[in-house]
Amino acid sequence: MNLLETLNMAVATLLLNKQRSALTMLGIIIGSASVISIVGVGQAGQKLALEQLNSLGPNVLFINPGSKDTRNMSIEPPKTLVLEDAEAIASQVPAVAKVAPQLNLRDIMSYRGRNAIELVFGVTPDFLQVRNYEIAQGRFLSASDIKRNSRVVVLGPDLKERLFEDENALGKQIRIKQEIFDVIGVMEAKGSFLNTNQDLVAYVPITTMANQLVGRTSPYGTQVTFIAVSARDPNSIKAAKFQIENLLRLRHKITGEDDFNVETQKDILQIVDQITTALILMLSVIAGISLLVGGIGIMNIMLVSITERTQEIGLRKAIGASERDILQQFLVEALILSIVGGLFGIILGGGLITVIGIVSPLSPYLSPLAVIVAVGTSSGIGLFFWVFPAKQAAALEPIVALKRN
Repeated sequence: MNLLETLNMAVATLLLNKQRSALTMLGIIIGSASVISIVGVGQAGQKLALEQLNSLGPNVLFINPGSKDTRNMSIEPPKTLVLEDAEAIASQVPAVAKVAPQLNLRDIMSYRGRNAIELVFGVTPDFLQVRNYEIAQGRFLSASDIKRNSRVVVLGPDLKERLFEDENALGKQIRIKQEIFDVIGVMEAKGSFLNTNQDLVAYVPITTMANQLVGRTSPYGTQVTFIAVSARDPNSIKAAKFQIENLLRLRHKITGEDDFNVETQKDILQIVDQITTALILMLSVIAGISLLVGGIGIMNIMLVSITERTQEIGLRKAIGASERDILQQFLVEALILSIVGGLFGIILGGGLITVIGIVSPLSPYLSPLAVIVAVGTSSGIGLFFWVFPAKQAAALEPIVALKRN
């Protein structure tokens, strides 16, 4: 029997038992769709993380209080990182272009009965350049605002909308922690980063924040939450990190473990990659289990099918069909079910990816690699689990098969 005849017979047999064929394909469909959607969402998550890291600012480094071990163990970091450290970095580190210290506070803000409990960032004028932000209306904080401890504030667009709705915010006054601030500007939309909506933030002079909202919290000077630094160019990032670490060790008189850590965008991206890769791997294992279950289902249904078709097998062998012909037919049936199941899995996976893209900030896409892996794996699993029943069918003796009811 040639391959075309075998193919026609396999298709006819599968169409004759539509329900059984559909159930056989179900595990393959679910497993393939899971692999495709998981890989697509995982790659979209990595892409989103990269975009958000790039939005932090060009060639940016972050200096945080406390060592990496301290932060990983969620121990309260020491209050040794101060505004004077930022000023020293700006004046003494040649590989650095701009420095933007930041002091954070979450408190209530109000305007005419409208309230919002959101983040307040105490920053300097260099914040815009270091963090790659833009002003939409009005102006940003100036050097004179910092020097004079001015009570002025710039609002994120979502915070402005929450407090003022459609009203023009410029020139109005809001209350932050019982202090009155004049609104001088509104930021361009920035979006979210690490579950923080950067458009629901108020920006005030860091000196005003330290002296009038937070108060003195460190015996070493004006405490800051962290310091963002922009290197002169991509090639200067490594040098900037080295110079900053040496300077701060000298300033803090460190002889043992550092009481700070310096992270680059690359460092943060590696952490994000490790997390997303581990998540993708875990979910892929779950999808692989679905494919495995689908394969076992194929084998079980196939064994039942052989029992039902023993007389057919015996008759075919009695009129001259060889074991090879029987084995070939059953393997072709397996291949058809596996490929068709894989194709339906691609359609279902693509649909899931589309829905995820609609209801989430992710932009997943149909990864060609995921499609190849899913279809290849589903076909391989289908054939693997079909081999044993197919060999069992091919080995039946004609007289034995014909005697079975």
